[in-house]
Amino acid sequence: MNLKGRNFLTLKDFTPEEIIYFLDLAEDLKQKKKKGIPVDVHRGKNIALIFEKTSTRTRCAFEVAAHDLGISTTYLAEGSQIGKKESIADTARVLGRMYEGIEYRGYEQTIVEDLAKYSGVVVWNGLTNEYHPTQMLADMLTIREHYGKLKGLKMVYFGDARYNIGNSLAIVCSKLGINLVLCSPKKYAPSAELLKECEVWCKESGGSVTLTESTDEAAKDADILYTDVWVSMGEPDEIWAERIKDLKPYQVNKEIMAKAKPTAIFMHDLPSFHDLNTKIGKVIGEKFGLTAMEVTDDVFESKQSVVFDEAENRMHTIKAVIAATLGYNF
Repeated sequence: MNLKGRNFLTLKDFTPEEIIYFLDLAEDLKQKKKKGIPVDVHRGKNIALIFEKTSTRTRCAFEVAAHDLGISTTYLAEGSQIGKKESIADTARVLGRMYEGIEYRGYEQTIVEDLAKYSGVVVWNGLTNEYHPTQMLADMLTIREHYGKLKGLKMVYFGDARYNIGNSLAIVCSKLGINLVLCSPKKYAPSAELLKECEVWCKESGGSVTLTESTDEAAKDADILYTDVWVSMGEPDEIWAERIKDLKPYQVNKEIMAKAKPTAIFMHDLPSFHDLNTKIGKVIGEKFGLTAMEVTDDVFESKQSVVFDEAENRMHTIKAVIAATLGYNF
């Protein structure tokens, strides 16, 4: 499959077959790495990594993936002129003269779209407010490794489903035939426009996207339970109280896990506030009397948790995306 020159901005832009191709390629590259087989097929190329939001997994995944492919990276964060003294359009045209690809992790989706529009090179979305497509590939690879399939499984997402994780899960599950349940208060649901798009993809794949406020109904017979932090990166601290009040009933804990299938797995894109061992977790614990937020520590650390498999698979799937879109078929 030839995906050379394709931007990777949202999984809306890719067919189910193309998404599966990325997963198959990631699996192949993962096995090659385990066996010590070199894959430095893009030697001599350079990519720019723009991070307006801080990162652990995304930055490390892109840098290791690029290095394995023989690519040099330039990390751009604090100190760059992007969006300050220089417009996104001007930045894109400068970087496009120097690099074969650009990764962006930051705020509005329009920014990564403008980078793609003006740069003339391949652009990858490392996360925006609206979408997180690289995370979805890692999640799907992890699920397939665990169950040996994707189609027909039941996944439940608990929490705020309006932003990048909820939106992106709705897209990828719709396209790959997974039955997704978004469990949250009504005001935290994805847009009606996105849900209409998902209906079309579900008709083609056999999957479904349903909304419910009932945690019991959602968790029943679930194969996968998924959650995310209650406050997204870049949002003001003042909204913590509102989010905790609204989303505390949707915390993934032992009681919720017990309602799912005994074989169910727990997923999280990380970082997670599952204990008080972070600065933010400690402050929230002191203010609100919580020992954990979106997931309890006993679930996070349980044998059902595959969160670190997901974290590892960020690198393998990102490597597949870079390799394919820069033009190489293994």
